Amino acid sequence: MTESEMERTGKGMGAEAAPQPRIQTPQTEPHVTYTLLALSIFFFLIQVGTRVFLDLDLPAAYGVKDNRLIESGQYWRLLTPMLLHGSILHLGFNMYALYILGRRLERYFGHTRFLALYIISGLTGNVFSFMLTQASSLGSSTAIFGLLGAEGIFIYQHRDLLGERFKGALRQIIQVALINLLIGLSPGIDNWGHIGGLLGGVAFTWFAGPLFQLEGNFPLVELKDKRSRDLANVVFLIMALLLLALVWLILTFR
Repeated sequence: MTESEMERTGKGMGAEAAPQPRIQTPQTEPHVTYTLLALSIFFFLIQVGTRVFLDLDLPAAYGVKDNRLIESGQYWRLLTPMLLHGSILHLGFNMYALYILGRRLERYFGHTRFLALYIISGLTGNVFSFMLTQASSLGSSTAIFGLLGAEGIFIYQHRDLLGERFKGALRQIIQVALINLLIGLSPGIDNWGHIGGLLGGVAFTWFAGPLFQLEGNFPLVELKDKRSRDLANVVFLIMALLLLALVWLILTFR
């Protein structure tokens, strides 16, 4: 979603002579996005370094999603794959997507809520992967798909502000998601993780994402979030507990 799309409402502007309001949008700097980019690159450099000097990808050895090791009690492997990547191409593709989506979403979600979205999306993706495939996997694409789903829900919930532009913006998000899910059908790609991450981002944003309305006096109005930031913490906690309960059930009855 572009800045101009949120700055024009598209409603009630049919009369040619009617002046356009100036909408003040959030100006949050994407510090969390840049931190996640830096951390992912940092861990990839460690991966490369340990391969060169130890002939072993040490971060992957201790952090990849491995069902057998998760079942043995290494539950951190449901989170650590988000910081690891298998190749420079893998890293580059995911970091480019994070750079594009993260800067747009963090501006409206705020730092804490955006970080919660990223983590819960990645966790949901890895739990889905743990449930539905035995293949080991790593990569931040679980969380990236969550950002994609979050942007789709964000656009849908603000369709009144976007007017006719909302249809094109939502269609574009759906097309990107479908294309990437189709690519994920290729061998060696954990598509269950992608689907889980997408659903995690959708669920979190539906219940806890920002929900803006226009406030102020014409011609200067601003976007005000109707949802409390504390709600995001509650939804994050509930989703995390539900996912962990699901993992416990799988471990109990598998």
